[in-house]
Amino acid sequence: MGRLAVMLGSNALGPEGEALLAAAAERNVAVMQRHRGETYTLPHEINHAVNLRALLDQDCDRVLAIGSVGSLSTQLPVGSLLCPDDFIALHLGLSALDDAGAHRAPGFDPGWRRQVLRAWKGGGQELRDGGVYWQAIGPRFETPAEIGLMAAHADVVGMTIASECIVAGELGLAYAAVCVVDNLANGIGAGELSVAGLEAARAANARRLRDGLEAALPRLEAPG
Repeated sequence: MGRLAVMLGSNALGPEGEALLAAAAERNVAVMQRHRGETYTLPHEINHAVNLRALLDQDCDRVLAIGSVGSLSTQLPVGSLLCPDDFIALHLGLSALDDAGAHRAPGFDPGWRRQVLRAWKGGGQELRDGGVYWQAIGPRFETPAEIGLMAAHADVVGMTIASECIVAGELGLAYAAVCVVDNLANGIGAGELSVAGLEAARAANARRLRDGLEAALPRLEAPG
């Protein structure tokens, strides 16, 4: 059994997450921030193949991804946690491969996804089982009309998870995601969508993510 890797967004766990990540590293869990670099890398400019190959080089065989998302329904409020089982990313012309092996059916790894659900729920937190993730192009927010189109087919919208999932599968990494709702998508909520509001909600959700990961990681480090 290889190593577990945790892939995070920028500041997903807040400043208090440093201790948790240090403890995970001491237990041989590889931790990576997808927006890494000397400066923040915009979602549409992330080199997912480089990130995920670096995890392969560290003997990882499975990835737990944490993603920030916008909800496409008021029935999935800010603070909700969701483990998606499918995605829509029709615009992506993305592959880490340069041969016919790129003609494959992508998706979240079913067995690894079940393990993540068991481990997270075993820690006492609610984690919605299933849902469709729509990957937008970014880096801008979507218009209300675009959100209306998406909402007919998906549950949450983000800018990274589908890309990571595709490349991870091509490289032989089992991949599952836990998405945290940091905002209601543009036009879903009553108020105006703003970066300030998103960042405030993300900071409020960071504690919940830390608690969930702290409880789930010991259950995920071992097989099955």
